[in-house]
Amino acid sequence: MVDRGGRHEDGRTRDELAPSGMARGGPWREWPVAWEVSSAPVPYPRAMERMDALAAAVARGERPEHAWLLEHPPLITAGTSAREADLLRPDLLPVFRTGRGGQFTYHGPGQRVAYPILNLRARGRDVRRYVATLEQWIIDTLADFGISARREERLVGVWVDVPARLGGGMAKIAAIGVRVSRGVTRHGVALNVDPDLSHYAAIVPCGVREHGVTSMRALGVAADMAAVDAALRRHFEALLGPTMPFAADEA
Repeated sequence: MVDRGGRHEDGRTRDELAPSGMARGGPWREWPVAWEVSSAPVPYPRAMERMDALAAAVARGERPEHAWLLEHPPLITAGTSAREADLLRPDLLPVFRTGRGGQFTYHGPGQRVAYPILNLRARGRDVRRYVATLEQWIIDTLADFGISARREERLVGVWVDVPARLGGGMAKIAAIGVRVSRGVTRHGVALNVDPDLSHYAAIVPCGVREHGVTSMRALGVAADMAAVDAALRRHFEALLGPTMPFAADEA
């Protein structure tokens, strides 16, 4: 999603920013993050409408922070920096313009999308640290499945080295794109568990032409989504604090 990294304003790299996570202060310290997992693909417009409503309620202090895990039907999203030349096959999949940072990316079944809706004002207001923390969240999750992943300082997202027997080179396994409004985060991460990678032919993913995309399945890891979700929750809590089950009547 976002495709450029770089150093923090105090000179630290994202590798140096991430390990401590982002703890909350003030009254937010007492509220666990509501943890929700949708069982069926959620249409993109419906997801954006609900995400915005949740974020507005968090900004007003009316509800706890929220982490929403879901899948989308096959589609393309365009961030605020998307270049039309990077939309290679506009007729292949629906395209949605969105307010997150970054360029074109793909969403579809088999990809775990996570939208953390967090009060960044209570977590230090540091957007670059937040992005680094999201990257670390995915890196730590993938390590549970034997996948060695990393960040690249000039390229936001999570990257792996593809074994020579599978074609070699470096590839992105998770994209990150965020928006912060009224101090609350929107959008988030998209981890390729077992999506249809052929759909990426519709775009230049995140505007990066020199590297490809991959998935856990393509790397030989056959993990079901429930196991991935359990690892995501465990490492979210280590970096961003405790969670609580989401109650449907809170929607």
